[in-house]
Amino acid sequence: MRKAIKIIFFLLMVCTALSCSRSNKSESAGTDSASTNTAKEDILVGTLHVAVDESVYPLLKEQEEVFLSAYPNAKIQFLAKPELLAVKELLADKASVAILARELNETEAAYFKQRSITPRVFPVWTDGIVVVNNTKQADTSVTIEYLVEALKGNSADRRKLVFDNVNSSSFRQLKELGKIDKVAGNYVEEAKTASNVLQAVANGSDKIGILGYNEYMDLISTFQNKNNIRILSVQNTQGEKADRQFYKPNQSTIATGQYPLRRTFYVLNYQPNMGLGIGFSAFLTGDRGQRIVLRSGLVPATMPGREIIVRDNI
Repeated sequence: MRKAIKIIFFLLMVCTALSCSRSNKSESAGTDSASTNTAKEDILVGTLHVAVDESVYPLLKEQEEVFLSAYPNAKIQFLAKPELLAVKELLADKASVAILARELNETEAAYFKQRSITPRVFPVWTDGIVVVNNTKQADTSVTIEYLVEALKGNSADRRKLVFDNVNSSSFRQLKELGKIDKVAGNYVEEAKTASNVLQAVANGSDKIGILGYNEYMDLISTFQNKNNIRILSVQNTQGEKADRQFYKPNQSTIATGQYPLRRTFYVLNYQPNMGLGIGFSAFLTGDRGQRIVLRSGLVPATMPGREIIVRDNI
């Protein structure tokens, strides 16, 4: 409830700022192009560098297209990296905003605390981690316990878990689920990209692929060997919704909490001033940004409203 109040207050503040910005634009409509080029950065003007977990980069590109069509004086530069490297971009001041599947830990946040920068952090959507295998394998389901034991090197078979990157959010989440400090390297393979994960699984029946749901949805429709790929159902043994049943990832099972390998993404704004980070964050968490999330097949943090027009006469 408290988080919802914060979000509402934040959106009201941004709406006020947007109204002021539009008013200022109207007043300066008659200025020449030279003065336009030298306009100061505000919540709808300027260049913003955003560190992005590469597993949700396809969705962010959709968000960017709509945002820039509405605010042409803004420019977004995405730094799409595996999660750990995206955090490093933020800490190196190469980006002032990040889209991540976690908030910064105490050690990482201390860097900004020393500079008296208070972050503005809001959830934007929930997606999942997809587990896939080759259709030649008999298995159609998998347990989290199996994945954890494979990472520990205790698996009964010799199948390898293929990740896009060992710095990725999916790799980090599975390690945290199993409370694993050191992974058994002989059971893990790094494919470098999500596309390579699918290719490795399609070409080998001894591989189990793990990648982000948004990445999978973006790639699978054009993947040439998609008939060799099968999504595995995962047993729900996590949290309050645990019922030990097996579920495949989709918008419904992620929204209801039935699919266990879920993760919430956040927009973390560490921009010290009232700059473009405010405007872009407001767009992502607002009605238009959340509609894009819903249309993409992921679960928005706040369900966008529906307008119904009732006519007296037809």
